[in-house]
Amino acid sequence: MAYQMYVSLQGDNRIMRFLMNPDTGALESVGAVEVSGGPAPMTFNPTNTTLYVGRRDGLELTSYDIDQRTGDLLETGSVGLGGEPCYLSTDHTGRFVLSAYYQAGHCAVHPINESGAVGGAATEWLETGSGAHCFQTDPSNRYAFLPHIANGSGGIARLPVDRQHAVNAIYQYKFDAATGRLTPNDPMVVPQDEEVGPRHYRFHPSKDLVYVSNEQGGSVTVYALDTARGTLSAVQTVTTLPEDYVGHISCSQIQMHPAGTNLYVGNRGHDSIASFSIDSGTGMLTATGWEAVDPVPRAFSLDPTGNFLFVTGLESGTLITFRVDQHTGELTRLDSRLLGSLPMWVSIANLPG
Repeated sequence: MAYQMYVSLQGDNRIMRFLMNPDTGALESVGAVEVSGGPAPMTFNPTNTTLYVGRRDGLELTSYDIDQRTGDLLETGSVGLGGEPCYLSTDHTGRFVLSAYYQAGHCAVHPINESGAVGGAATEWLETGSGAHCFQTDPSNRYAFLPHIANGSGGIARLPVDRQHAVNAIYQYKFDAATGRLTPNDPMVVPQDEEVGPRHYRFHPSKDLVYVSNEQGGSVTVYALDTARGTLSAVQTVTTLPEDYVGHISCSQIQMHPAGTNLYVGNRGHDSIASFSIDSGTGMLTATGWEAVDPVPRAFSLDPTGNFLFVTGLESGTLITFRVDQHTGELTRLDSRLLGSLPMWVSIANLPG
């Protein structure tokens, strides 16, 4: 048995493909798919039958059918976008793609047809302010959250003068799974301290908790999720950096072990993966250490079982494999390989073939 790994290389205009051995973490290259327009964020539909790719230079969202036996990709549809997509996800029905636009300061919802293809006009295209960076529905599929990074590197000057406003907040929406429509929740905004920069988030698999990486704050905040109202309230914030670190601070992605036992956050500047244990009762975090990686660990992913962690270096174009200790969450470096220019996303699926 082998898992399928897909790594988008924005600078090379391709998606690299690998077979991953779930026992050893070893990777076998099985070629690449040429994708023009700078492929970057990716996501699977809930059944892993379709891969969605955001093309940042081409300003397009494209769907690919996944051959369940071989993992091969076949383009099935594409739709133009109003900005550079930085994040994609699907709702839990697999009928809509949600997307965030850092520089354009928008979020969007696009319909998916019965075969999994995109192509229809956006159901929603909402202006939110500069810095939108992640967009997902909650486990109930009734709510969605959109964190924003204020005054970051998103190129505010590229916006029209009347829209050069930056937002440091998490927006809260109600999501209609039948229509794909969004309505502001009450309250709509979860305010943040100055330049915390909430970026990406993960839901705990069994607790009503959400874990948010704070790009500018160099921290993770744990939020309690009110499942009746779809609102967040902060309950804990912990640093992702050693106490004596004084360099550049910039958190990236955040990943959770599928069992909800450990959390991992990328530190750009410190160039490390920060590890945390998650209390089995409270869900609160305790820092457990840092593993050095190549410069600018923007994209990384756990495999579906949580046995291995794969980390890319944006500057070096490499992919590093770590084994995850299932008792402690500790990372042990196993391998490193060169991928190419600007690795932006790592997606791994367990296909039946």
